[in-house]
Amino acid sequence: MKLQINSQGLRGAIRVPGDKSISHRSIMFGSLAKGVTTVYDILRGEDVLSTMQVFRDLGVEIEDDGQIVRIHGVGFDGLKAPKKPLDMGNSGTSIRLISGLLAGQDFAVEMFGDDSLSKRPMDRVTIPLRQMGAEIAGQTERDLPPLKLRGSRDLKPIHYQLPVASAQVKSALIFAALQARGQSVIIEKELTRNHTEDMIAQFGGKLTVKGKEIRVEGGQAFTAQEVRVPGDISSAAFWLVAGLIVPHSKIVLENVGINETRTGILDVIKAMGGKISLSHVDEIAKSATITVETSELHGTEIKGEIIPRLIDELPIIALLATQAEGRTVISDAEELKVKETDRIQVVADALNSMGADITPTADGMIIKGRPPLHAAKVNTLGDHRIGMMTAIAALLVAEGEVELERAEAINTSYPSFFTDLEELTNG
Repeated sequence: MKLQINSQGLRGAIRVPGDKSISHRSIMFGSLAKGVTTVYDILRGEDVLSTMQVFRDLGVEIEDDGQIVRIHGVGFDGLKAPKKPLDMGNSGTSIRLISGLLAGQDFAVEMFGDDSLSKRPMDRVTIPLRQMGAEIAGQTERDLPPLKLRGSRDLKPIHYQLPVASAQVKSALIFAALQARGQSVIIEKELTRNHTEDMIAQFGGKLTVKGKEIRVEGGQAFTAQEVRVPGDISSAAFWLVAGLIVPHSKIVLENVGINETRTGILDVIKAMGGKISLSHVDEIAKSATITVETSELHGTEIKGEIIPRLIDELPIIALLATQAEGRTVISDAEELKVKETDRIQVVADALNSMGADITPTADGMIIKGRPPLHAAKVNTLGDHRIGMMTAIAALLVAEGEVELERAEAINTSYPSFFTDLEELTNG
């Protein structure tokens, strides 16, 4: 795809697709609850559609009329052995969380994914699940997919301190702990997104959270609910940055999720001097309207406990930093190396090919601000966030075309991305 979208300013109001993390979990909890769960504004990106199909393959009836998703839940004891291997597509969330969920079932499954997912290590999930009594085999010592898993109705509870800050690993263990015989204790390295914990409470379950410690009792049951999915702040992040760095811009983003474990990018924007405001804040739904406009930005330091609150937004934050005066340093972000790609290296390579000055480090990047960007050819390598980051960067290129290879990766999380870009460009 060739991008020649130098903009005279982005203006308008849009709604970004539903939150991907909440969309995944709404299908999972709806399947595990008794009764019919209705989900509004679900994300229909490829990752979430993979999760939906997996649960259909596990015997759950799921209806989708394009507006509302209805999940006819079967409970923990109603899942059925699939007749074929489970295809997780590109979704790390799907394979990790579903591994924890299936660890408590008494049948064998095989799970596989695309070429990108097949390179992502699963040992951070498989090691503790084996300790609980599940049998899991993957490829190489890092347990790369495909995975073969046989669960157990007699899972042992676990007391486990996570070696990495990962909401996916935490959630996988919570799903297993919900089926274990007794109380499990899971201790986070840093606080990560808490959608799983919130949804357990919404569906009538119980757990205790005290700081970084989570206590989960086994043998729980859930009741069907109505779920309204707010807009995904990870998708909104691309327009937040575009509104800040493209001259003569003002963008209004409606109904964006502002769960406190996900709003690190808002803190970074404020720290860099960005013009940003929140209105129509819904404390119950944890959503708000966010407005940004073109700003004079300065570099900052991003590290420590804020990293899990913006880990998926770091590629677009790197672009933001290229347009700020001075230097921005990102550290403690080694988790980026095991995303859809090694995002530290891929982000640096992509933006440097367009004229940026980014030095990758073992756990982050050093970004020098304000070099002019120029046209280049960039390959997403199948990573949706690299694709969207490049499209926003192309707005700053004065001459020539930015060529984006494998642009279809963007459909993973934001199928309407280019439609929304056109609307803002013509606003």
